[in-house]
Amino acid sequence: MHLAAALETYERLREGYAAGRVNTEKAEVIARALDALPADLPSQVRAAAEQRLVDLAVHHDACDLRVLGDRVLDVVAPQVADAHEAARLEAEERAAARKAMLTMTPDGQGSVHGRFTVPELHAGMLRKQLLALVAHDKPALATSPATTGEQEEGERPEPVKAATGVELGAALCELLERLDGSQVPEMSTGATVVVTMTLETLAGGLAATLDTGDRIAAHTARRLACEAGIIPVVLDGRREVLDQGRRKRLFTRAQRVSLATRDGGCTAAGCRTAAWFCHAHHDQPWAAGGTTDLTNGRLLCPTHHRTAHAPRYDTRVLADHQIEFTLRC
Repeated sequence: MHLAAALETYERLREGYAAGRVNTEKAEVIARALDALPADLPSQVRAAAEQRLVDLAVHHDACDLRVLGDRVLDVVAPQVADAHEAARLEAEERAAARKAMLTMTPDGQGSVHGRFTVPELHAGMLRKQLLALVAHDKPALATSPATTGEQEEGERPEPVKAATGVELGAALCELLERLDGSQVPEMSTGATVVVTMTLETLAGGLAATLDTGDRIAAHTARRLACEAGIIPVVLDGRREVLDQGRRKRLFTRAQRVSLATRDGGCTAAGCRTAAWFCHAHHDQPWAAGGTTDLTNGRLLCPTHHRTAHAPRYDTRVLADHQIEFTLRC
């Protein structure tokens, strides 16, 4: 039915079909490509596009014609094609922005399940940042197979490995912990999470409370206190504030440069993570009165930083300033 109507509309297509130069399948493809052209397209440009596709049908199959039909304006009217594509992309981006959404649902067992829809631009930005975090210790994720000239004769290139969902999930957590809340427009405490800790939390294993109402383990609160993503509020036994803020808690940029120069990277024994990827860690925890200076500081990669604050491990500083972790019995 569609083809019959199209043959009534498109004279050159009708002539090619009648002469046997265009079969039924190709005629359907051409008709759909012409129908998809902008409604306000000048008649002479539409006619040129129709003639171009009919001519191409002699040498190309229906699959090729679908691709050629999508780009026919690039050939017959490049300026019109550019304007049409710009308008199409602008409309798509507006629609994508309107459809942006995020849902998060806690499962009551310490996890939150979610789904989101974002424009392609922002998805690409997120993907690149996550892959950068994953790839620091998985070089195969960051490199493509060697070119023929770079390979030994007879050697097969290593396949590029895709990041797993688990790796991307861990990278997302790392990305969120690295975000600087001071760069986000503030409303009250803004995008910065406030962690309330009692003296018992500092000294032992009691939980800490976030300003969102959620609870986190004490060792997680102590680890986060090394980083810029939270503001810790320490209470005494009467729930009065003993310490609040982060200026003296965080290592300055100059201190981080000095740590990078001295340590060269993660100081966990055997770890080769580069300095740029590491956190600045307090040997004596800030939450337990440790000072924020080079004597008390060291670089640790995210994995070993979590280990350093995990209650399951004992930490020992070696003679060469490296540290090693031993699982408690």
